[in-house]
Amino acid sequence: MDIFQEATNVDETLDPPDWADVGALSHRILDDAIAYLEDVRDRPVWREMPAEVRAFFGAPLPRSPAPAADVYDNVARNVMPYPMGNIHPRFWSWYMGSSNFTGALGDFLAAIQGSNLGGGNHAAALMDSQVVNWMKEMVGFPASASGTLVSGGSMANIIGLTVARNVKAGVDVRERGVGAMPKPLRYYASDQVHSCHRKAVEALGLGNQALRRIQTDAGLRIGIAALKAAIAEDREAGFSPACVIGTAGTVNTGAVDDLQALASVAAEEDLWFHVDGCIGALIAIAPENRSLVAGIEQADSIALDPHKWLHAPFEAGCALVRDASQHRNTFAVTPEYLESTPRGLASGEWLHDYGLQTSRGFRALKIWMALKEHGVEKFGRLIDQNIAQARHLTRLIEAEPALELMAPTTINIVCFRHRLDGASEESLKGFNTEIMLRLQEEGIAALSDTTVQGRHCLRVAIANHRTRRGDLDLLVTEMLRLGQEIEAAISV
Repeated sequence: MDIFQEATNVDETLDPPDWADVGALSHRILDDAIAYLEDVRDRPVWREMPAEVRAFFGAPLPRSPAPAADVYDNVARNVMPYPMGNIHPRFWSWYMGSSNFTGALGDFLAAIQGSNLGGGNHAAALMDSQVVNWMKEMVGFPASASGTLVSGGSMANIIGLTVARNVKAGVDVRERGVGAMPKPLRYYASDQVHSCHRKAVEALGLGNQALRRIQTDAGLRIGIAALKAAIAEDREAGFSPACVIGTAGTVNTGAVDDLQALASVAAEEDLWFHVDGCIGALIAIAPENRSLVAGIEQADSIALDPHKWLHAPFEAGCALVRDASQHRNTFAVTPEYLESTPRGLASGEWLHDYGLQTSRGFRALKIWMALKEHGVEKFGRLIDQNIAQARHLTRLIEAEPALELMAPTTINIVCFRHRLDGASEESLKGFNTEIMLRLQEEGIAALSDTTVQGRHCLRVAIANHRTRRGDLDLLVTEMLRLGQEIEAAISV
């Protein structure tokens, strides 16, 4: 065999040729990451990418290698300076957590260890189950309940609603399908329910009409009398009421349904009681405000998001189900290549039996490390802190004649707008949208907008451990400044 043949027969790997070089680069990346978080308050919340940066993302598929240091330089120059902004203390746009450094280290270590959390007998699988057990304890679920870590709230809700469908179908729906159900199922939620529930009932083959949106009361909570009337009406019409969805913190305003009353209705009507707690389930660990979610422990299933108020780096959701056998019976499949063995790697529990994914990332480590570092009591205090900050902002709005509160502040979401004398609703929308966009473009703060009871408004969702009350004072000051500037320009 000649030298050429010997060279071409050498097996390749993705490991670096020089681990010392990789070590030096890794230390540089870590130093940069620490500086990135340390200085986050001094940077704009968000900024528009220049044309040359956008063009970078149109580069063709790389076909030959490049030094790892050059690859990182591309990231440092074109990605890191242009974030969504949710780690910034003045990001209050869509409802997200703001991550934490220890959790980021956990994500890195999880990737290095590389375990697949489909199950099996290894440490990552045990930690996954441990974190699920901690989630059960946080919301008051029994130790006998089951759960699974998923990508986020949408998937967690799908898990719970799928178990509800299978339990209430009246047939073996896994074997025979939804077409074999004796009566069409009906699910019930408030008219403020998150859009993921529509996606869920559609994906479950029930159709959007299977989800009845019940009118809310003055506090934007599901109307109990209207719910009971809808259930009776559907039974009379030949439908099968199956599930009531309580919302522990609506995405629009943070309204919390009366979970105790919903638990009673579900028991009386023989309905599955699911709680969408992706916004507010973890208020259960907050010492000053836990009473707001009283009754959540009575649910049959709960969806919650550690990447919100536990500030885990994305992604991290969790679905909990009170009856573990009903949960497993909804998803478990045992193909010949995943049969358990009496000992060895395949002797552990198959975690994929509790959800839709066979391959699953090691999400638990980043949650576990942050909880171990800080303790659950600190996370509870941070939740109370965000709720207190929202009430502070509400008081500032109520004290300022130019601003108008648009919905009750229940937890940590504040809906309001800038007034404009004599303006129509359409003009007010344009005026407030312009304020919101200028706040973003000037790097001051990131807000979102929504519509509450037919009226457009701005929305501040404070799920951020870096926010200080002074940031909210600055928001009001800057909104008033921008409002004056825009109104002056309109008047010219």
